[in-house]
Amino acid sequence: MLHSSWIELDRLAVNKNIRYLKKRIGPDVTYVSVIKGNAYGHGIEQYLPLAEAAGVRHFAVYDAFEAQRALQVKAAGTQLIIMGMLDADQLDWVIENDIAFFVFTKERLDAAICEARKQKKKALIHLELETGMNRTGLDEDELPFIAQEIKKNSRYLSLQGVCTHYAGAESIANYFRIHKQYEQFNKLCKSLKKSGIVPLAYHSACSAAALIYPHTKMDMVRFGIAQYGFWPSMETKMNNLLSEEVKFTRDPLKAVLSWKSRVMSVKPVGQGNFVNYGNAYLSTKNMKLATVPIGYHQGYSRSLGNSGQVLIRGKKADVVGMVNMNMFMINVSHIRGIAAGDEVVIIGKQGEAKITVSSFSELTKMVNYELLSRLPHQIPRIIV
Repeated sequence: MLHSSWIELDRLAVNKNIRYLKKRIGPDVTYVSVIKGNAYGHGIEQYLPLAEAAGVRHFAVYDAFEAQRALQVKAAGTQLIIMGMLDADQLDWVIENDIAFFVFTKERLDAAICEARKQKKKALIHLELETGMNRTGLDEDELPFIAQEIKKNSRYLSLQGVCTHYAGAESIANYFRIHKQYEQFNKLCKSLKKSGIVPLAYHSACSAAALIYPHTKMDMVRFGIAQYGFWPSMETKMNNLLSEEVKFTRDPLKAVLSWKSRVMSVKPVGQGNFVNYGNAYLSTKNMKLATVPIGYHQGYSRSLGNSGQVLIRGKKADVVGMVNMNMFMINVSHIRGIAAGDEVVIIGKQGEAKITVSSFSELTKMVNYELLSRLPHQIPRIIV
């Protein structure tokens, strides 16, 4: 292998998570796998086929670039949805390839109609409604015009869905805001229905909303972080753990991703010596240190200097000194027989020991979403 680290994706964990989440939403609700952000760092090209094999047929990406990557590996009959960025000059390719996309401005709707008319083919659209997140979405006063345009151009539009997104369903602090959004969404959907606009599906729930507010499931659920084996927040996990309806004793979600490297070299360092750049670490006794050939260039944060831990030979080893661009050092004085080439686990399990993404995130002060999606694209992803 040419790379200094690699990521492993657990096929059985993917199957387990999707099976559990499908059970939670029921057989009549469509499961949409959100694979934006390079499938939350797991790799679009690697994760999508695993989810397809587990029975998923709808995938949501952020932009046309991610859609292009997904298109290259998806099976026939699998539907792609672009939720975010889409330039007008990309619409010809999107419509030609039957890729659905969110419409949250009048300008995007007009461009879609124009391109669909050129191709004599329907554009597959999802109307995103503004319900209180104030990010993207059609405002209430725009809906009469939107409804009129859709009816007038029904030959060129297929209304696949009407949707919205909740502003932080994973936190109880947002409870009233989420509730108001839910009510506003229902109100706007009724208004559209009175205008004769009825989609194939209504959808509003992400992982947190589906797992905390089951009434938000509607016709589709867009599962992101949960399908990769992570609870959207500790609040979400505790809510489900203590729920009278759900009740589980063992965590039903299993982390899909592990990140590994190997020892590059081992060397002794005598007492009273500074280690690595500057004076961030001073050896207080004779030590044995090992170098690991990854650094902040590969996504291992500088903030983990003197605080991070890795697993080697089933034991935890502390990071000592600063994290460099392409390497960091660990204290292996307490572990016998360490040699160049030994496996180093950065995230994942080794024997009975484990380093979770959440513990890793706490040290870097990044939420798990951020840490995962920042894992560089060039690190190879391997299915195990």
